[in-house]
Amino acid sequence: MQEQVPTITPIDFDGYGEVPGIEVGRSFASRRELAAAKVHRPFQAGICGTAELGAESIVVSGGYEDDEDDGDVIVYTGQGGRDPESGRQVRDQELTLGNAALVTSRTIDSPVRVVRAVPHSTKRSANPSYRYDGLFRVEDSWHDIGRSGFRIWRYRLVSLSGYVPAHREPTLQEPAGRDTPTRLEAKVRRIVRSTKVANFVKRAHDFACQVCGERLRTPTGAYAEAAHIRGLGQPHNGPDVASNVLCLCPNHHTLFDFGTLAIAEDLTITDRATGAEIGRLREAPGHRVDQAHLAYHRDHYSEGWKHSPDSDK
Repeated sequence: MQEQVPTITPIDFDGYGEVPGIEVGRSFASRRELAAAKVHRPFQAGICGTAELGAESIVVSGGYEDDEDDGDVIVYTGQGGRDPESGRQVRDQELTLGNAALVTSRTIDSPVRVVRAVPHSTKRSANPSYRYDGLFRVEDSWHDIGRSGFRIWRYRLVSLSGYVPAHREPTLQEPAGRDTPTRLEAKVRRIVRSTKVANFVKRAHDFACQVCGERLRTPTGAYAEAAHIRGLGQPHNGPDVASNVLCLCPNHHTLFDFGTLAIAEDLTITDRATGAEIGRLREAPGHRVDQAHLAYHRDHYSEGWKHSPDSDK
């Protein structure tokens, strides 16, 4: 029997965001149906998008051994380097194609459609069906060494709709002191950051950026941002303590989060985009930065510039 494929031609739809007429939770029998409905256009690739415009959609299928799926929070492994027969990584991943597209989505804060493969309960067919699970925000991107010993790109995606598949039960993690920030069960689970810690670090530096020394003034007073060196919550599990926080201006906060700035053990700051040393991290009495957190940031963010097609390094 020939497969019936629904044809949907949305008006004024550029491929990004919600697909008009497609509700969260809708099922599709095949990748062909997903493509026809414009929910996920590639027949095989798990990421749809470009480095210039960002990612339109991804398919979460469990094909990569380092994937983690908790319903409304996904730690997604980028594409490339996997042996299709064994499912194991056999070479390093690069920051190109779909991997670069997801980083761009994070940079411009563009939501990504998430589709999950749903295995059949019977053994009649080895091919899964697919379910559209809504829009997710790319909250973080970094590189790591996967289970098989090769470099992989990883992305933390958080649901914007709070949709959790019916077969998964949302969980509430009990806080364990200050080393594990409290979680709130809301539409989307979020980390509750300590305002006292952030204010302490900013006041210790008199709201001056630890990279450039600029002290921004607003009509209501000085302004700076508290930047966590090692991210809070899964999978980084950084503590919400002063030694894991920097006082930065908005520009250098953004550059630090994306790994453009690398802070060495001697606190020398390097601009990874140019390779130039731009100074030394400014210190203040009473605020000590933990070297272990700086090393973690270098190991998981800064080295990514070696794999960037725009890098001169």
